[in-house]
Amino acid sequence: MKIAIIGSMQFAEDMVKIKKQLDELGHTAEVPLGTASHLKDKEFVDNLDDNLEWCITNDIMRRNFQQVAESDAVLVLNYKRNGIEGYIGISALMEMGVAHYLKKKIFLIQHTPDYKNARWAHEVAIMQPTIIKGDLTKIK
Repeated sequence: MKIAIIGSMQFAEDMVKIKKQLDELGHTAEVPLGTASHLKDKEFVDNLDDNLEWCITNDIMRRNFQQVAESDAVLVLNYKRNGIEGYIGISALMEMGVAHYLKKKIFLIQHTPDYKNARWAHEVAIMQPTIIKGDLTKIK
């Protein structure tokens, strides 16, 4: 299965590790465009001015949407970030929306917070993702 890995660029190192594991399981996995830039500079994810310019110049949002469209599924790395277990950022949520619209399979690495505590989790629940609880062998 061709899988687009998505999530906060805070998880760039995890994306590379998960890609390798998925490839070893017989899948073809791709990390988001721009992962290498975020690996080189850990602060780039929160340097919004430079990040904005770079994303616009490189058409990152559209190209990552295309990556989702060309995949069979997305795997959302929704680890803890900003004190939120199961964090999903706005870009990942938009990519999930593209996947949902295109009827791609959506996998989450772990549960999201209850949608009564994190409003965005309501939209995630509507998409009915498969929660794999960290077990990549559940991706089928």
